[in-house]
Amino acid sequence: MSLTIQVYTDFVCPFCYLGKKPLEDAIAGKDVQIEWMPFELRPYPNPPIDPWSDPSKLAGWEQYIYPKAKEFGVDMKLPHVSPHPYTGLAFEGYQFAKAHGKANEFYIRVSDAFYQEEQNIGDIEVLTKLAGEINLDRESFKSALERGTYKEAHRRALQKAAEQRISAVPTFVIGSKVIQGVASKETFERAISEQL
Repeated sequence: MSLTIQVYTDFVCPFCYLGKKPLEDAIAGKDVQIEWMPFELRPYPNPPIDPWSDPSKLAGWEQYIYPKAKEFGVDMKLPHVSPHPYTGLAFEGYQFAKAHGKANEFYIRVSDAFYQEEQNIGDIEVLTKLAGEINLDRESFKSALERGTYKEAHRRALQKAAEQRISAVPTFVIGSKVIQGVASKETFERAISEQL
């Protein structure tokens, strides 16, 4: 039996990036797919997230995120992109990638670009370059973002999150089980075994 896990996430959420590794480890070798579900922590016109100007966020990186990343074997750093970009455009790009069979590749490439390479994933040129790197047609991709072709698909995805009463990310929906926040490989394995 195949299982699809829905993961509500935002590209600029460090806990989402951290939580991806134990999930990937838990599903290795199993007939399990991941469907990334958009959730914008700070949609425009709310003020963007700016950890470099917020001592409590910097302390969170030092006290929790970096130690957890080391424990999980996750290569990540607090990007020197200040403030952090809005992610609506990146999620429209994700919808383009999904329509072209490359959703997972796009999600991973954009996340890595932000947390490992400190790229500004709110910039259309950066997103277009990343799309090309996973063999999406750059011209079509950029044109779709400029025209807002996938704006409605993204709006519907955000509406689904609201209907599911998602209020924090990451949130993992594994059948009837919902896990919020960073979880261990073992927690995911138990939840998956209950559904398979």
